[in-house]
Amino acid sequence: MYSVGKPLRVIDNIVSDKPKLFILISIIVVSVLAIPVIIPYTSHPQHIYHIVLHIASLIFSLFLFIVSISSYIRNGGSRLLFMSLGFLSLVVVETLFLFYATRGIREILIPMINIELPHVILFAMLTLFGIGILKVNTKQ
Repeated sequence: MYSVGKPLRVIDNIVSDKPKLFILISIIVVSVLAIPVIIPYTSHPQHIYHIVLHIASLIFSLFLFIVSISSYIRNGGSRLLFMSLGFLSLVVVETLFLFYATRGIREILIPMINIELPHVILFAMLTLFGIGILKVNTKQ
């Protein structure tokens, strides 16, 4: 007999064990990026270090996003939501930076104001973190 709550308990067990979660995220990210991103640049020592730095940043930001969103789901509160969204924007920025580093594509510019998209996302991330930290919780 299958229970509806069993898959959620398995996910909750993984998320609650932070070292296992970090290892799982690392394995998944490296496995997904191995063929298209890592292997083609292994013969370029300086470039592979740059790519590894972005992959490590992607892993850390994804880990922090998952931990913060699970905290938000467990505890609620708008402060945790803003922090989670800040980490999500960091995941997006690191994905863009990794894409730029490996595919040799020029950065995306926002028309009219001529600002690169990652800078706008980083500003949004800082804003979300600031709101999450400075927001005053009202007691009722």
